[in-house]
Amino acid sequence: MKYNNTWDLESIFTGGTNSKEVQTKITSIKEEIKRYADQLQAWNSDPANDASNLQGILSQQEVIGKGLGQVGTFINMWHDAFMDDEHASVVKGQVMELWSEIQQLSTIFTKKLVAIPDEKWNTLLQQDAFTKISFSLDETREQGKRLLSEEEEKLIATLNKDGIAAWSDLYDTVVSVMTVPFTAQDGKTTELSVGQAMNKMYADPDVAVRAELFENWEKTWSKNGPIFADILNHLAGYRLTLQQAHGREGHLEEPLEYNRMTEKTLTAMWSAVDAQKQTFIDYLAQKADLFGMDQLGWQDVAGPVAVGETKPTRFTYDEACDFVIEHFSSFGPKLTDFTKHALENRWVEAEDRPNKRPGGYCTSLPEFEESRIFMTFTGSPNDTSTLAHELGHAFHSYVMKDLPELNRNYAMNVAETASTFAENIIADATVKNAASTEEKVSLLANKLEGATAMFLNIHARFLFEDRFYTERAKGIVSEKRLNELMVNAQKEAFGDSLSSYHPHFWAAKLHFFIDSIPFYNFPYTFGYLFSLGIYAEYLKQPEGFEEKYIALLRDTGSMTVEDLAKKHLDVDITKEDFWVAGIKLVGKDVEEFIELTNALKK
Repeated sequence: MKYNNTWDLESIFTGGTNSKEVQTKITSIKEEIKRYADQLQAWNSDPANDASNLQGILSQQEVIGKGLGQVGTFINMWHDAFMDDEHASVVKGQVMELWSEIQQLSTIFTKKLVAIPDEKWNTLLQQDAFTKISFSLDETREQGKRLLSEEEEKLIATLNKDGIAAWSDLYDTVVSVMTVPFTAQDGKTTELSVGQAMNKMYADPDVAVRAELFENWEKTWSKNGPIFADILNHLAGYRLTLQQAHGREGHLEEPLEYNRMTEKTLTAMWSAVDAQKQTFIDYLAQKADLFGMDQLGWQDVAGPVAVGETKPTRFTYDEACDFVIEHFSSFGPKLTDFTKHALENRWVEAEDRPNKRPGGYCTSLPEFEESRIFMTFTGSPNDTSTLAHELGHAFHSYVMKDLPELNRNYAMNVAETASTFAENIIADATVKNAASTEEKVSLLANKLEGATAMFLNIHARFLFEDRFYTERAKGIVSEKRLNELMVNAQKEAFGDSLSSYHPHFWAAKLHFFIDSIPFYNFPYTFGYLFSLGIYAEYLKQPEGFEEKYIALLRDTGSMTVEDLAKKHLDVDITKEDFWVAGIKLVGKDVEEFIELTNALKK
């Protein structure tokens, strides 16, 4: 089937960033915010007499949140697809102003919740209107106990847009105008966007091409290193100052609270990864041997493997879409029907062209109760996996759309569960469909690329970020020291098994510069391993598993991850055993890869 590989942005708001519809929407949101402020002022925070007003306030929050989310998502989508549109930043500024107002009003609302005596609070949660959302309300109230005075929180919300959010925006702006030179075999040099250079550097089958691009890539980020060092230091400094003001003990407390998990769970996960990493270092050594190298360079870790006459598997976008639909159908009809709808209705922006930001994501259009996916499709199996990954995110939101709004707010770590589960379905399918042993080796390598990223690359990111925040609490961390921290973390995570490392990876990785979520990296590994546990259950008894899977996804916004795992998997994720079992499941792919490649050498 033929699929359009660009978004239908006109179906959201016509006219792009200069849309009159967007401005009309912004005006209506301002009116809704004023109505919300009046409701808050009228609410006397006595649930015995005023529970109906609380219901009205929660309904108004939903109206504003959906409206602001709709216009904010649209502008971000447009800017990411057309980074040369200068007017996008103007509208983003308007949206940021409104979010700042909502933050201020949310502080007032939360403080009213905190002021309710415990006995009356418990009585309130027993009312029919609030029982289903009691987890979320309790969470808001408990977190609200950290808040400063209304005036102080108002000032913080006002400063955020020109503080932490502004530093994050500055990073995006600098990256949007950067280019990386590349000289082709014919001697012609072209300037690639950051996204194009990254895709080619990691996916090109030619070792020399990857090496040249990596050298130019590191030079490009190094040239702008002082700028990125300033941005990262100020982002972290701002965040640490707020954490201290809110009485947080240590820089990990906030991300753990956000992800609804304990430090004991995080420690168990990384301990398991550290204890099992040799399997994946062995895989990298075998891959180096196939490339005719003593050790892989940083740029070769994700390089495609082609054995014998087999060329790396390639897909057109249409073929990738059909492949995903076909193999999702082996799992369940709801995931399949949803995927068809998303692809046929242009929910995906996948065109490979200049002026797009790098990376991929799934985002929400809350008024439509729909998702949209951003990526750049270049034809590799990895791109097909990315498509499946982002569709998994979208399916997660879809199966929750009939729940109360407050119960749909799942954290990033469990968000990565659905995406990785979908990716596993496709990864297994590509391997099983291999036409030869040589092709199977290539596809296994592609599957293991994700595992090495989760267990080694992301572990390096966590080690770096944890140590950087410890040092940043004592003062500014220089660019040179950031490079040292990064390389040291990479060597530790990869068991010093590579011939070269990426000192400016801290600058090149967007995840370190996101203002909304602290420690954006470790939830990926959590979601990957958690999904492996779910996937293992599916393989044991695939018949009718889709409904069990959906039941788990629907609970992700209304309980801690420890309780979620206990309820749906009957496991204790504060113990290393759970995590080790998932890692060993992937280890079987490493064993098969090494066995097959050794046989082919003979």
